[in-house]
Amino acid sequence: MANQILNVAVIGCGRIGRIHAENLALRIPCARLVATADVTINAAKEVAAQLHVARATGEYRELLADPAIDAVAICSSTDTHSRIIQEAAAAGKHIFCEKPIDYDLTRIRAALAAVEKAKVKLQIGFNRRFDPSFARVRELVAAGAVGQPHVIRITSRDPGPPPLEYIKVSGGIFLDMTIHDFDMVRFLSGSEAEDVYAIGDALVDPAIRDAGDVDTAVVTMRLKNGALATIDNSRKAVYGYDQRVEVFGSKGSVAAGNRTPDAHVLSDAAGVHEARPLHFFLERYAEAYVIEIRAFVEAVLKDQPPPASGLDGLQPVIMGLAATRSLREGRPVKLAEVA
Repeated sequence: MANQILNVAVIGCGRIGRIHAENLALRIPCARLVATADVTINAAKEVAAQLHVARATGEYRELLADPAIDAVAICSSTDTHSRIIQEAAAAGKHIFCEKPIDYDLTRIRAALAAVEKAKVKLQIGFNRRFDPSFARVRELVAAGAVGQPHVIRITSRDPGPPPLEYIKVSGGIFLDMTIHDFDMVRFLSGSEAEDVYAIGDALVDPAIRDAGDVDTAVVTMRLKNGALATIDNSRKAVYGYDQRVEVFGSKGSVAAGNRTPDAHVLSDAAGVHEARPLHFFLERYAEAYVIEIRAFVEAVLKDQPPPASGLDGLQPVIMGLAATRSLREGRPVKLAEVA
């Protein structure tokens, strides 16, 4: 890697691929975006043109075969992730991959085995770990500031549900939406879940029930360190994107709340008012996306373990599958039953 610059190609130029491409091209001095790929060639060409990247292709394997490319960011559809991870590892490329690796545990383990065999880096895109407020909560918990954790509480509510056609192929709320919260439970607590109990219903849109999913859910977990964890999810919060966490322990509590476009507070005869939360994840986690991809680049250049590993990609899927079974069977499910 000449002069410690990482040459990266982005595979998949949809919404999240464009974010990573822009950050690599404009905000990470030790990275160089050298190519884009997308099955829709015009999408790859559009991103490349906007970012003054010379190479765009509709065939990602061309990029895997190029020895000048050091790493790839896999931002394509979920059903391609595990396959491209294996192919990229075999080609000797370091890999950043958006979550999830796959919904099938056998395919996930095959991807992780390929990475281990090739001795390349793999980082999974759990961007919320890199939000400065959430990261500070983790630092304080790890330093013992709240003592022994007793309760981890996470609220995650979207401003509106995705299109019904997306929901039908999403893997269900626990593998699509709650998977981020499962990762945050592990990240904030420093522990693993033993069992999961989930309840849910379609309270926002009955069509989501007809599609075989729920739009409102509560998940409780018992962790191996003795703590209890709760997650509440909704596909629609009328006031905006609601993202809050708290860790309560024997010595106190630490929490992080929503981010707003500005910090004004208006007090008048009608009450006390402030701005609503930032609209959705692209706005709320814009800073986290930059920190996340920078961490990947630095892990490769410094030969350090990536901060969100393949194991970190596997465990939330196991938790999501356990929650899906719990909802279906109406009982707590031990992770060992799924794993």
